[in-house]
Amino acid sequence: MDRSDQKRTLDQLLKLIPGSQAHVSLENALSNLTVHVASKVPEGMPYSIWQLLEHIRIAQDDILSFSKDASAYKSMKWPDDYWTDEEGPADENALESSIEEVLKGIQKMQDLLEERSESLFKPISGSDGQTLFREAILLSQHNAYHTGKIGVLRRLLGDWA
Repeated sequence: MDRSDQKRTLDQLLKLIPGSQAHVSLENALSNLTVHVASKVPEGMPYSIWQLLEHIRIAQDDILSFSKDASAYKSMKWPDDYWTDEEGPADENALESSIEEVLKGIQKMQDLLEERSESLFKPISGSDGQTLFREAILLSQHNAYHTGKIGVLRRLLGDWA
């Protein structure tokens, strides 16, 4: 892969990570979210928006930790360590803090991609062959999947057009 291909790949990843290319971004899906709405579990659904938000935050932190150095990475127990039992945040500050951490995590992945742009396709140190390219796609897909769920929940709760 020549430098121009690497640059194009990096540019596309940097656009992919926050979303909004072909669907609503996670940031927009979470905008103007209230504690009241975030805490509700619609009938027939297994989780609240808060539980999805926390799951995104936890999983994103996990992916970032692995991406930085798999040899220092500590595996978490699935699914227990990736989901909260709490249906809602303690207060507005907890909600805002979680949203802020998720958005910071997106920026951290973008920063890591730029920092290691020359080694997107090289195995991550201590991994079983996973690459930063793979982890960036994983983070993007995971966030997009759950962003869609947040949109559905907000619509079910009458909080989104």
